[in-house]
Amino acid sequence: MIPAGLVCGIDEAGRGPLAGPVVAAAVILDPARPIAGLNDSKKLTEKRRQQLAEEIRIAALAWCVAEASVEEIDRLNILQATFLAMQRAVAGLAIKPMAALVDGNRCPKLDVPVEAIVKGDGKIASIAAASILAKTVRDSGMLELHARYPQYGFDRHMGYPTAAHFAALQSHGASPVHRKTFGPVAAQLSLL
Repeated sequence: MIPAGLVCGIDEAGRGPLAGPVVAAAVILDPARPIAGLNDSKKLTEKRRQQLAEEIRIAALAWCVAEASVEEIDRLNILQATFLAMQRAVAGLAIKPMAALVDGNRCPKLDVPVEAIVKGDGKIASIAAASILAKTVRDSGMLELHARYPQYGFDRHMGYPTAAHFAALQSHGASPVHRKTFGPVAAQLSLL
């Protein structure tokens, strides 16, 4: 049951990668200014995501993007770090929502009612908007990390576990932006 009133959609990007932060976004859309084409960010082209991200920033009543660092991921675990990023995103909204809808099957603790919606980024416009903002901001951050650590190919895989990423880990070891508690990185560190 989707609540009426000011509802924020929440989603994250970057739970699965071996490197970089986890990024969450919270978005309150303006019912008077609908945005055409909102969908799960993974189902959109990079160009379309960028276009929609700009539209969301202009048309939404409120939005905020926040992250949890690699250190926080390693200290807390990825689920708790994701919840922390989500809490920061909601806290950073210029307007306090009356309720929140989050993509997935688990909810962060918030000071407003929150409901998890499985595959919500493909069903609920505000969650799709949050998905797009989280992904575009995270991808941009990974390109910045690529400039600092070009040997890992972050510009191609955004830190996700690909064959090229595993090969780079094998050749160069873990960087300061790798998640040391994630299996493949931990295995690499134990070889050093």
